[in-house]
Amino acid sequence: YEAVHEIQGWDDLRRRLDPDDRSCFAFFHPSLIDEPLIFVEVALMDDIPGAIGEVLDEAPKNGEGSRAPTTAVFYSISNCQEGLRGISFGNFLIKQVVEDLVKERPSLRTFVTLSPVPNFADWLDAVLSGNDSARLVGPEERERLAVLADPDWPGSEAVAESLRPLLLRLAANYFLTEKAGDGRPLDPVARFHLGNGARLERINWLGDASPKSLKSAHGLMVNYRYELRDIERNHEAYANDGFVTASRQVHALLKQRAKSRTEPATTKLLQIARLRPAKSGADQPEEA
Repeated sequence: YEAVHEIQGWDDLRRRLDPDDRSCFAFFHPSLIDEPLIFVEVALMDDIPGAIGEVLDEAPKNGEGSRAPTTAVFYSISNCQEGLRGISFGNFLIKQVVEDLVKERPSLRTFVTLSPVPNFADWLDAVLSGNDSARLVGPEERERLAVLADPDWPGSEAVAESLRPLLLRLAANYFLTEKAGDGRPLDPVARFHLGNGARLERINWLGDASPKSLKSAHGLMVNYRYELRDIERNHEAYANDGFVTASRQVHALLKQRAKSRTEPATTKLLQIARLRPAKSGADQPEEA
């Protein structure tokens, strides 16, 4: 039933379940013997991860060579029963797991997800084919985005770095300003976690470079943070007004386009100033 990160055989399954710092929690019902309704996989770590490889790599067993974990990472939540699609058990599961983990591991201070962005690529395709694409993407930026059609684009460091600020800015716009018809975010994973009271903490560049993620999200992953003291307030803001609670780091990404538009003009003025002969008197600037 793993719907987020396919389990690659028994060794992979063992890495997710056997170590002391990896767990799996699930809801069960008496009518379904030994078969879960929904489950969540959890990694206990020292910091917020930015890539799924940091989580799925084999972890130390029995606490050997590791400090007490400070961060609980929910990296996969999977519904198991097709007939129960649309009924949200995940919010109750996460809250229960957080309560249990706090009791078991007093060192835990941070609770985050490492989540996929399943609709980002489709949204970007729609933007580029729409009549108002210039609102978000300029001609030069459109040319850069054309390379996304090549599934091997992450293999070139130069290409990847040229895309990084552009895709991160577009992703921030996707999460913070683009809305569905009901006034909620377009992304289903965002709707789930924000509705539960989480905060959009960070957008991670090439957090998952698997073919599935490159096709659906251009490799991006997201951290949603469950700050226990803010969960209720965030939930109310989202439920009442569709407000997306996000960190300053995410909001700062929206400013990238404005910055890129002003920088070339500033550079041009500086170049012109250097070519002009220095003037004396009142026309000479105090600082150059």
